[in-house]
Amino acid sequence: MDGLDLHCQMILEDFREAQPTLQRMKAEILTKLREALDRNGLVVTAVEARVKTEESLAGKLALKGAKYAMLNDITDLVGARIITFYTDDVDRIASMAEQLFDIDWENSVDKRKLHQLDSFGYNSLHYICRLPGYDFRFELQLRTTLQHAWAAINHDTGYKSGVEIPREYIRQLNRLAGMLEMADDEFSRIRTEINDYRRRVQQLVQNGKLDDVLLDGDTFRSYLQARPLEALNRRIAAINQAEIQEVPLIRYLRVLKALGCETLGDVSRLIRKYEDDAYRLARHQLGNTDLDIISSAVGLQNICIVCILSTGGGKIGLERLFDAINGHNTQNDALAALTFEQASNLPFMKK
Repeated sequence: MDGLDLHCQMILEDFREAQPTLQRMKAEILTKLREALDRNGLVVTAVEARVKTEESLAGKLALKGAKYAMLNDITDLVGARIITFYTDDVDRIASMAEQLFDIDWENSVDKRKLHQLDSFGYNSLHYICRLPGYDFRFELQLRTTLQHAWAAINHDTGYKSGVEIPREYIRQLNRLAGMLEMADDEFSRIRTEINDYRRRVQQLVQNGKLDDVLLDGDTFRSYLQARPLEALNRRIAAINQAEIQEVPLIRYLRVLKALGCETLGDVSRLIRKYEDDAYRLARHQLGNTDLDIISSAVGLQNICIVCILSTGGGKIGLERLFDAINGHNTQNDALAALTFEQASNLPFMKK
């Protein structure tokens, strides 16, 4: 290209010839990173890779071409980036990368340790890596979503481009950088505390201290892992020797709260109180049918039905139940009427 000396032009020609190899490298790097993230159960915002453009390389050579004796000396011909949700995931993924690739520690840099006032968006961890089987090295950047957004904003405003910006705007940008860095740290802290809370809940559930656990989405899921309705569902399935089809029960959370359950202990007592009547209702529902597949929600649904009818909720209460678990539709009225009729002669029915 115009403006490049012969040495740089030769490097650029080598770059053109290396394109197939660099493209294969990019594909293999992406595959290895994505497979490793899946194996380690790590969810990230993005996994990206690119081969440097000829125009970009020419610009680099024009600035500091004398620094490179050959094409192999350039460490970012291929670049990969992983953008994480949380700051602590950066270190987890860094450890993962160290097992996948040979790290050139001398040329790698952890910009998070620089602690410059205006460097938040540039706090990436930069590894220079080598992929087995290739002579070229590549750059792997690890940063959070907020760091990535800040870097993009800075690029857009020209903050790091050498363009003079009034101090007033620099001060405002630095204040925002500090706020974003605090937000990054807070997101990680909150996630850690939520995970600690979930572990405490699981321990309380395992120890049977259900009255100490408030009923919410997380705690209800933990409780369901103990399969508290399995025995009732098997009794009901035995009526017709039916198969049980597993379905999510989380939609019953709102119903249980409406029935007055505030803790997992309340849910457990509700099940114990009404499970025999729920089974009797199932016999009336299934006894004259040849149904051979039932939902795993049948036990909990019948417990809710029995609770509503035994406390005087009547047909209107059943309509509200079916609206809550099925979504509002006209079929719920007919289903409520049929269920009310099936239960009409059972002893739990409040007259």
